[in-house]
Amino acid sequence: MTLRRLLAAVAAPLLGSAALILATLPGASAAAATSCAKASLTLVHPGQLTVATDAPAYPPYFENNKPANGQGFESAVAYAVAGQLGFSSSQVKWTVEPFNNSYTPGPKPFDFDINEISITAARAKAVDFSTPYFNNPQALVTVKGSKFAHVTSLAALRGAVIGVQEGTTSLTAVNSEIKPTKQVQVFNNSNDVVNALRAGIVQVIVVDLATGFYLTSGEIPHGIVVGQFNAPGGDNWGLLLTKDSKLTACVDQAMAKIRSNGTLASITKRWMQSGAGVPVLK
Repeated sequence: MTLRRLLAAVAAPLLGSAALILATLPGASAAAATSCAKASLTLVHPGQLTVATDAPAYPPYFENNKPANGQGFESAVAYAVAGQLGFSSSQVKWTVEPFNNSYTPGPKPFDFDINEISITAARAKAVDFSTPYFNNPQALVTVKGSKFAHVTSLAALRGAVIGVQEGTTSLTAVNSEIKPTKQVQVFNNSNDVVNALRAGIVQVIVVDLATGFYLTSGEIPHGIVVGQFNAPGGDNWGLLLTKDSKLTACVDQAMAKIRSNGTLASITKRWMQSGAGVPVLK
């Protein structure tokens, strides 16, 4: 073997190993770097990002029932993710998706849904979720003068008539953590839950803490947040996508960026009230 052939034989495996090492380094793969480029994204409607939420859309998640205005916690999060994916505000199109329909199996008419949707193992069998953008405990809401207005434990609520919205994790949380002796009243939507408390049909309602703050700020006369508690396994919210969506990994990359650069923290601080002053009931 000539010296040139010997050197080539030795160099070949070394170059192969070097290439393998380089391929494992962050940003080393051109394919990985371009896989989430805007032009390569698999979208419901080419050239636009279709984002879903329920209607009506309430504060502090959306202001003035207008998701497209960028005002409110979830509206701001959606636009921050869209920006990381390469979309301008004008390229984001909103569509209505009822809460209970969002996590049913099958193709979706949106690229992702943002609607205070808790990540659960059961739902994750039918849809994809992004990494969490918020963790929100459950809140117990009643009115001043109620015999449940000053409870200090979950056990003290077992005799209450409790109202929740259908399809939410609140029902599971109530049954597993409070274990009420009276049938939990389940309503079709959040409006019906609130109206039931106003009318005295139920004595306490259970909603997420941020919603509890909003409701007691004016939606429910003399409404108060009695306390907070955690749903089983916590209550993390994620962006919802079609099961095995090709967009999921790219949405996760966008979420990671707005988390690491402080955008998500800034949005949360602006729109979401701290629950530090609300008693944790056990």
